[in-house]
Amino acid sequence: MDSAEFDIFGGVTTDYYDQAVIDLPSRWKPMTGWWEARMRNGLDPYSKYTAARIDTEIVAYARNGEPFPGVNFASQDYLNLATEKRVINAATEAAERYGVHSAGSSALMGLTEITLELERKLATFLGVADATVFPTGWGAGYGLIRTLVRRHDHVIIDVLAHACLQEGADAATGNVHRFPHCSNEGVERRLARIRAENPDAGILVVTETVFSMDSDVPDIAGLQAICTHYGATLMVDVAHDLGAIGRGGRGYLEIQGALRIVDIVMGSFSKTFGSNGGFVASNRAELKLALRYGCGPLTFTNAMSPMQAAAVLSCLAIVDSPEGERRRKRLMENVMHMRSSLESAGFQILGVPSAIVPVVLGSNGLSRKMTSYMLNNGAIVNLVEYPAVPRNGCRWRVQMMHNHTLQQIDAFVMTAVAARNAASPAEERILSLETA
Repeated sequence: MDSAEFDIFGGVTTDYYDQAVIDLPSRWKPMTGWWEARMRNGLDPYSKYTAARIDTEIVAYARNGEPFPGVNFASQDYLNLATEKRVINAATEAAERYGVHSAGSSALMGLTEITLELERKLATFLGVADATVFPTGWGAGYGLIRTLVRRHDHVIIDVLAHACLQEGADAATGNVHRFPHCSNEGVERRLARIRAENPDAGILVVTETVFSMDSDVPDIAGLQAICTHYGATLMVDVAHDLGAIGRGGRGYLEIQGALRIVDIVMGSFSKTFGSNGGFVASNRAELKLALRYGCGPLTFTNAMSPMQAAAVLSCLAIVDSPEGERRRKRLMENVMHMRSSLESAGFQILGVPSAIVPVVLGSNGLSRKMTSYMLNNGAIVNLVEYPAVPRNGCRWRVQMMHNHTLQQIDAFVMTAVAARNAASPAEERILSLETA
């Protein structure tokens, strides 16, 4: 066989002891060509980058360097704390005192006193005994499941839970049971069946407060009661609402009266708290060292930097203050104005009020053309396509910030209406770029 011949997956084959061997990286050549075709046609809205601070008005750049100036509804900085001067000063002071790098894992000597202070204050904020911080939110979700669940255990997980939770479950055990989205009844049916078949099974139930693609929220207090009844452990991801929602900033756990009752809470700092990083919080003291010494994404990677810990601490102080309450109030006013304005314009809006406003567009082709129009006309927004969402259920994930003005929101809605008119379904002629 010719060593330059491609296999059906696009991988180059070579001869190795007369056996065909696939060159793994070259499998991705067809995908790269597909993305480059989208870029040439102005239909690749991903890998945008910035050259200045995140704000409500920015210049974003496409992957090829083309600028897109406009109003920014594509960044996850819900209370605009990432550019708050007090937060920047706190990070700068930490860098001067501790340096810019933790220089070790939390299991060895990567911790600093400021990281430990963050863990204590975060636990107090959530009303639980203890918290453990991670360098990434992904690592917190994935690593927690891998630490808790053994091969013979079971995981019952919402079908739309975040990818880090899905991958953690699949890596931990073959006994993964996905339940219909936000269905407590679905959880109870699965728990009853597992308990009947295996009375001694370890069972972890996994859900979120605000789901980022649909902005909907399950009944957490009811779910915890079901889990307690069947002897299962409940884990809730609060990444998208902690700090940004609720009078006290404790998200939908606060709104539903479920604070302090959930078995284990985990989340991310990257939405409201101005930094990369994540955490696990609970009343189970035995989890601290289990995570420090037995969780791959924490044990075998460098700890959160002191600058990050200082930034999160500064954000937490603002969140847990009257100023934080004022910022959340204004954020929610913006959210409600955006939702009502888009609905009045005939758009389908999903879920309940949160910093994420999901706007359903339809097919891949239509949504790509509408998004291209938005970016070229001063409205910066993120597109989510099939298969990340259902077929013909592509959507904008509009991300709101406290500093948005009503005028900016109105301008976005007007541009969205124009985009819909300019990219009607009858005009879809990009079959060569559609997903098979």
